[in-house]
Amino acid sequence: MPRLLLLAAALLAGDTRAEDKDEAKGDVWALAYFRQRYPTRVEIDADGRIRDVPLADPMSVEKLHFALSTDGRNWTPLAGNKPVWDQQLRDPFIQRAPDGIWHLMGTGRAAKDPRNGKRPVCVHATSRDLIHWDTVESLPLMEGVSGPDGKKPGNIWAPEWFIDPKSGEFFVFWSSSFEDAGWKDSRLWFCRTKDWKSFTPAKVLFDPDYSVIDGTLREVDGTFYLFHKEEEFGERTGERRAIRLAYSNNIEGPYEIHQGPLNRGQIVPTITEGCSVMPDPSGPGWLLLYDYCMTNRFGASSSPDLKEWKVVEDVKFPPDARHGSAFKLKADEAERLRKQFGAPASVK
Repeated sequence: MPRLLLLAAALLAGDTRAEDKDEAKGDVWALAYFRQRYPTRVEIDADGRIRDVPLADPMSVEKLHFALSTDGRNWTPLAGNKPVWDQQLRDPFIQRAPDGIWHLMGTGRAAKDPRNGKRPVCVHATSRDLIHWDTVESLPLMEGVSGPDGKKPGNIWAPEWFIDPKSGEFFVFWSSSFEDAGWKDSRLWFCRTKDWKSFTPAKVLFDPDYSVIDGTLREVDGTFYLFHKEEEFGERTGERRAIRLAYSNNIEGPYEIHQGPLNRGQIVPTITEGCSVMPDPSGPGWLLLYDYCMTNRFGASSSPDLKEWKVVEDVKFPPDARHGSAFKLKADEAERLRKQFGAPASVK
């Protein structure tokens, strides 16, 4: 296959090959995130009773923030770590479509529905410059879906999209639960769209023997790597609230769970969530970014192969950053954002 076609296929798959990194010198990486410090930590005792343990200095700014980096380890916030857009959302995910348009997805606040109580909200918007956003809407991803006993889904959490390299369709996926809290008995779901107007019926993408949220995808050489958070905890089950990995040769699965050396297969042996995967700008391999949600800090791990990971100790992220998504910019795009929102001229 000609080199240009190979590069186009890699772009559609969301993949960045090591051989192409020399062509990407001068590129800057952006991190989209929101800010929060949890007010409580939810615990479950031996009898299954839920209790909220208060945490210090809670805060929440559920709006889009940006930070920039050239090494993936040191991130400089724009706008003084304040929002760059006034739309309310959590878990922002941004990626450039093949036509050059940026598509943002995020978790919105559940809306009141007189028929079904709360209606889950999935934020979607588009932009040509990451400064001005058009057509803010809530996507009907779980419309018509019912769970056990006719229950309606109460949430659409951390939605993301990916280009199916075989069909060229937008592959949209997220987590939903039919319980009274989004982290209970949650599964990853998906649908497809060609135009962001009509969507195929929602189907379950990933249904392991644990509750799962915060999925993100990366395709390399025909293998789809599905990073996600296992959300199981309690005196009987132990603390299992960290990032795990599953993989498949088909974007729709089935996915096989990777059994790594840490914490029953978990990549980071402590409470982490909201991960994003990016090629390592400093050399061959990959970086996994995530937030330590109960201790209000952000972290990173590195890997040569997307399976075996090591925590990177020397990192710097914006204070109170939560659930970020990393995406690549050209140097002039990054400079435009700096001029618009304000940031130091140099960024590492």
